Amino acid sequence: MAEMIRLDADTDSIRYLCGKDKRLARVIEMVGPLTYTPYQDSYSFIVNQIIGQMLSNKVRDVIYGRLIDRCGGEVRMETVGRLTDEEIRSIGISGAKVRYIRRFTESMKSGEIDFAGFSQMSDEEIIKQLTKLPGIGRWTAKMYLIFSLDRPDVLPVEDVAFLQGYQWTYKTDDVSPAAARKKCKKWSPYASIAARYMYQALDLGLTKQEFHLYGGGKK
Repeated sequence: MAEMIRLDADTDSIRYLCGKDKRLARVIEMVGPLTYTPYQDSYSFIVNQIIGQMLSNKVRDVIYGRLIDRCGGEVRMETVGRLTDEEIRSIGISGAKVRYIRRFTESMKSGEIDFAGFSQMSDEEIIKQLTKLPGIGRWTAKMYLIFSLDRPDVLPVEDVAFLQGYQWTYKTDDVSPAAARKKCKKWSPYASIAARYMYQALDLGLTKQEFHLYGGGKK
């Protein structure tokens, strides 16, 4: 079982980020200590992400919960393989996503995708491997790098939720990937950790109020 990771003011990466970016430092202060456990099962994680494409997290969780039930409590290659396409579609998964899941499953069985070998590969090499498959783009690959492999320096500029947090933090209307990469370059080598704080600020509802750098109304 994966070890729970805690980030707080005494963590080296947090001290580094706060020293590089005063706006991010304010977000970190507002969020407070952050704990997480990297997602361990690569297969079920990718299937979950395929299902969640173009859906809200709430809808994705409902549909994925149905798949868990259909698989007898555990989403694995074997349990998914025993389901027919119609059984998978009947729980709310589109025909296209069923095809993506089937192709991904076959790539695992054939060894085309070997998660065990990813530990020796760079982030971009992993992204290149995963995005060879239909239905897996850079967004899915980056979510896997951040939330399953716990790679520290991934900037998810393809993710709408991340960009909402970024837009709020920097008070900008330019949320293009190029602008975000330029602004967030100073986060390296801990971009993934900074991104986690963007997500947490969104989850906590902090982004519903105007961002104030100094907490007292000054911008």
